[in-house]
Amino acid sequence: MIVSWDWLKQYVTLEMTPAELAERLMMAGLNHEETYAVGDDVAINLEVTSNRPDCLGHLGIAREAAVLFGRPLEIPAAQPKAGKAEVGELAKLRVDNPRECPRYTARVLRGVKVGPSPAWLVRRLTTLGVATINNVVDVTNYVMLECGQPLHAFDLAKLKGRQIIVRQATKGETFLAINHKAYTLEPTTCVIADGERAVGLAGVMGGADTEVSAATSELLIESAAFDPMSIRNTARALNLHSDSSYRFERGLDPEGVDWASRRACELILELAGGELACGVLDAGEKPRPRAPITLRFAQLKRVLGIDVPPVEAREILSALGNQEQQADESRVVVAPPSWRRDLTREIDLIEEVARVYGYDKIPEDVSVPMATSHRTEADRVLSKTRQVLTAAGFDEAMTTSAVEAAWSEAFSPWTDAPALRANTPVLGTASYLRRSLVPSLLNAQRTNETLSNFDVRLFETAHVYLPDPTGGLPREELMVAMLWSGGQKLTRSEERQGANYRSVKGVVESLVATLNPAAALIVRATSQKLFDSDCNAELSVFAESVGELPLGYIGEVSLYGLNLFNLIDNSTVAELRVSTLLAIANLVPQFVAPPVYPAVTRDLNLVVDEAVRWSDVEQTVRAAAEPHGESIAFQDVYRDANRLGPGKKSLLFTLTLRWRQGTLTGEEADGIRARVVAACEKAHGAQLRA
Repeated sequence: MIVSWDWLKQYVTLEMTPAELAERLMMAGLNHEETYAVGDDVAINLEVTSNRPDCLGHLGIAREAAVLFGRPLEIPAAQPKAGKAEVGELAKLRVDNPRECPRYTARVLRGVKVGPSPAWLVRRLTTLGVATINNVVDVTNYVMLECGQPLHAFDLAKLKGRQIIVRQATKGETFLAINHKAYTLEPTTCVIADGERAVGLAGVMGGADTEVSAATSELLIESAAFDPMSIRNTARALNLHSDSSYRFERGLDPEGVDWASRRACELILELAGGELACGVLDAGEKPRPRAPITLRFAQLKRVLGIDVPPVEAREILSALGNQEQQADESRVVVAPPSWRRDLTREIDLIEEVARVYGYDKIPEDVSVPMATSHRTEADRVLSKTRQVLTAAGFDEAMTTSAVEAAWSEAFSPWTDAPALRANTPVLGTASYLRRSLVPSLLNAQRTNETLSNFDVRLFETAHVYLPDPTGGLPREELMVAMLWSGGQKLTRSEERQGANYRSVKGVVESLVATLNPAAALIVRATSQKLFDSDCNAELSVFAESVGELPLGYIGEVSLYGLNLFNLIDNSTVAELRVSTLLAIANLVPQFVAPPVYPAVTRDLNLVVDEAVRWSDVEQTVRAAAEPHGESIAFQDVYRDANRLGPGKKSLLFTLTLRWRQGTLTGEEADGIRARVVAACEKAHGAQLRA
């Protein structure tokens, strides 16, 4: 927000220097960018945060200066003299979409003479870098820069039917803006229309067909309130941003709508002459009273660490526009002003008192009482998850929450409902809210590969959006997804060996064991077109406290997936429910005495049918080796039709045995090995290969 020093002095007496004013405003929350001379004036460039749209006009800055320096504030009364003609006889107004346009006002002036603006108006607009057009258009810009409320002036004679209709655009409707560019509109766009066509994009830009020219003699002055989200969507969809849309997107003072309209009419009558019709066309809600807020004076000391006299605190709040409703020695109840929508809680009032009283009055070493906090169990589980994954060599990724349609359809294990589509693409053609994190990570792999980085290990913790079949709000569920690509640079036609798949599965096992050493990971076959048919699994986990819960999916990306995401290297992905990790987590530190007796290992090579999955064999081996089975390490799979027979494969793995009450003898270990082989033969038809 660029502020004119000369203009600011119209509302508040400035006995300080521009540098002193900028310094004090900066200490109160309006960051100072620069100060520079423009002719005989001085321009002060301030950064206004999104929660302070009241400071997007000179009156807002003047209000701050008046409070900070204890000066009186003078605001123009804005009381234009009206004629005898009734505004309802000259124009009509209808609002068809009150949700997007809560309030719309219109005033009519006749007999105006459009021409150049006076020198004082040109000078002030020039200081702010605003081009001058004519006395009518310049007044609308002037009032917007004065109070922050955007306005628009229509040539009333060019409005078909002499009426204004606020409505949604029809699909494919075209609009010619005052920048003389044509735009094709969507039904989500709020427009200002006359009896035949759209003549303005609500809150964004007016139309060329009804713009004010030298031949204009009748004006309709628009001052309205629009839904910030609607304006933001329109500006982004059309890539059309303006000073008006910038302000409407941040929310404006509802009580400033009528003041700005009256102020503009007052200045137009002064500079362009004419007659103002009596009354105003006003459709929509009137401003509602603000909910009161209570400030307990004891909280000032607790939060700030210093004593602020209650009388001074009340004076500060009153000077900022808060209307005092009740007060006693311990508290004050105020109703915040309409222009301060950011004031809703007690802590907001404390901040107001602190910034006006002066942050510099708070010593650096002041003692502020603090209560110890406790991290939530979810935070602790996520922290442990990040520790395990980063220790395994993964880097954390942050990706956008929208993906392309084809990517969304490629992998959606959690729901069959169609993905929700955003009105405006988040990036390029990515307009569908993701139902899985996996497509986003695969896209990140593609980006790495374009930069010749083929060793990629990424994980992301974020929400997915699962649509509600009944049409309600989507269910947001927190997931953690992993991607591991690298090793050999395999072409798409070469056989993948599943090394990354086994690595990722091992990381998942480590994660489950870290959160709950007693929990068991259960692996079952799944059918996902993104996964290779040999390397895929649906995961669940069993814990005594909760039973068996679905955990997620893991799989090596198939040739279909590599083609879809235009990938070169093989990769394995996994996605897990954080809610399941949270349910099984045992975050109480457990002590387990280290074993004092040595372990014994036995290598086994079992020949099984091609359809037998390693996960099923593993479960059989674990059950047969109890209670001495400590771990099972898969080594390799071997296929040779001549040696093993058609449709056969050989599974090689190492079984580690240990007894906590003594040392296992060779004979005992061989007995357990024989028991395992017998169990696998019975369950899977396995044969021990010599």
